[in-house]
Amino acid sequence: MIDRRVLWFCLGLCICIAFGVWLILPAGLAGSSDGVRIENNALIDKVKSTWRAQDGETAEQIFSKVSKVAHFIPRGWEVGQKTDSGEPVIFSWAKHRTDKADEEYTVTWEMSPDGTMKIVAPYAKPMELGWQAFAVSLIADEVTDDEVTDDENGVNRRFLHNPANFNFVTTAQGKLGDLLRRGRCTIGEPVGVHYLPKADEQQTSKGDLWRVQLSVDCNVPGPSYFSRDGVIIFEKHEGHDWEPQSFFAKVIATYVPGSWFELAGPKDQEAFEAGRKVLSK
Repeated sequence: MIDRRVLWFCLGLCICIAFGVWLILPAGLAGSSDGVRIENNALIDKVKSTWRAQDGETAEQIFSKVSKVAHFIPRGWEVGQKTDSGEPVIFSWAKHRTDKADEEYTVTWEMSPDGTMKIVAPYAKPMELGWQAFAVSLIADEVTDDEVTDDENGVNRRFLHNPANFNFVTTAQGKLGDLLRRGRCTIGEPVGVHYLPKADEQQTSKGDLWRVQLSVDCNVPGPSYFSRDGVIIFEKHEGHDWEPQSFFAKVIATYVPGSWFELAGPKDQEAFEAGRKVLSK
């Protein structure tokens, strides 16, 4: 079907030619799309072509994949108002196709004068880890979001419970999702993937990191108070490897899958015994 604007343009052009009048198009019709000024298209193209997640994916690849598993409807790109710190390039998306403009969400990159770019909204920072991390973070938020109901096909909990979607977390023993599968673990809730920014530049002990938290049931030999509703927490500072934070995460990152508690060392055995005594009181 021919776009109505194109049809009117063609009709106008024919009339102008018939009367010997040359038509000069305004900049908006001559070279821009989606309401973006032509001089700003270069900024958007730079984000599309240059920015990469840590696994090499582009923003558009991530958005396309996430839209297939989460309530994520891409709306479009635009350039925001220039500030002293740079120019924002904004990607808009909505949870529902019927959402109006004032109900949209945005992912914003700040383009610094030196040419560097960074995502500024903490909620969107998981996409720097790749599409699965971003999808998990959005779907996990949907679990507690009253705006998404069963009438809208529900929340994709199956995605949250699939160990393969957590392979973006790597350990000395291998990828987390593969380790959970080999350890006969099922993922429950809550599930979380979050980015915690620094409170200030002097802060070094906490913040400015990604955190992944899972609740799992693992059918493996060992104390049930660790393997049932086990808490797995990994954290990653920018430029560093993932580090286990919870006790169960440290066991998973140290020992062979399925034999986590059988091969545990003396210190770990002490922790098992301490946990048993606490639960027996």
